[in-house]
Amino acid sequence: MTNITGDQALVKKINTSIILNTIIRNAPLSRAKVSELTGLNKATVSNLVLELCDNHLVQEIGPGESSGGRKPRMLLFNGEAGYAVGVEIRLKQMMAVLTDLEGRILAEEECMLEQHDVSSVLDMMIHMINGLMKLAPNSHYGIVGVGVGVPGMVDGDGMVLFAPNLGWEMVPLQQLLENEIGVPVTIDNEANAGAQGELRFGAGRDAKHLLYISAGSGIGSGIIINGELYKGARGYAGETGHMTIEADGKECSCGNRGCWELYASEKAYDLTRSTLPSRRTSELVKLAEQGHAETIDHFSEMGRYLGVGITNLVNGFNPQSVVIGGPLSDARDWIGDTMQKVVSERTLPYHREEMEIHFAELGSRSTVIGAAYSAVSQFLGPVRVSMPVN
Repeated sequence: MTNITGDQALVKKINTSIILNTIIRNAPLSRAKVSELTGLNKATVSNLVLELCDNHLVQEIGPGESSGGRKPRMLLFNGEAGYAVGVEIRLKQMMAVLTDLEGRILAEEECMLEQHDVSSVLDMMIHMINGLMKLAPNSHYGIVGVGVGVPGMVDGDGMVLFAPNLGWEMVPLQQLLENEIGVPVTIDNEANAGAQGELRFGAGRDAKHLLYISAGSGIGSGIIINGELYKGARGYAGETGHMTIEADGKECSCGNRGCWELYASEKAYDLTRSTLPSRRTSELVKLAEQGHAETIDHFSEMGRYLGVGITNLVNGFNPQSVVIGGPLSDARDWIGDTMQKVVSERTLPYHREEMEIHFAELGSRSTVIGAAYSAVSQFLGPVRVSMPVN
């Protein structure tokens, strides 16, 4: 949060951010209710709501219930004032969505990734983004930004420092994209984006302390502490897929051995000695639905390893909620039981009390929706103040 210096323009920005976030989280509500929830006086609320209405971010709807006297005009966030594009880069495919400012998907596109060199991925991404941008309805602000979730370490300037599954190091992805598409771009680790998606729109809506586990081409974690994304001292927290769960285990592309993602992500399809008939989760899920015994057994074993890693994280962070997302969440029917069994048996009792494990409500779209939300969040203003959720 930005420090308050007494500058009136900054105070106004903070108050506007408080009011807008209160409307987004609690709408429909009256100006009087906004004043009550925020603690701001009614005159301040009235003036700033008028500005938000003039800026097309808030709209009035019909009168609400009255406790006596004139019925109040109710306020809504105008989610159709603009649109954003969210992108997720995976190991074998890329997904992109067009959303409104409230995370509702209007269009989506997916393509296979056969080459991982920066030039090829960038060309395909630009093509997908431009295609989705053309589908956006007319609006006051148009496309407000593009958010991208990347399976790797990203710094605050949108530089992809290290993405071992893609073979990338020091890729200035934000700059490259902004030069081509001409709108603001935000880049983040894909698990962080997924955590934001589930926190704002999915299974984590009521959680202040949340662990989001993204299980797909690798494993990453988005860590929410007291309602805010935790990124660590230098912004690289959450690379839990590379925590060791087998001391003398298989070699990993990161240089370590026995990394969690070798046993509980889509990498396990390639490293297993089994004769699985496919190496894509969506295809294996269809086989499991048809009763294919080897696929079901393999998912069950992956669930066991997923539970081992989750146990370590729960014992370390004591979260209120754990949300499992990414492509592997589509296999919940065959992964869930063994995962829950391991966590129940191995987690410390006091950590386990009232701690819940959910699969992502947004399914495999948590990251793309969260990436689009990051772009929307930047558009709505860098001064962000969180208010308690009622």
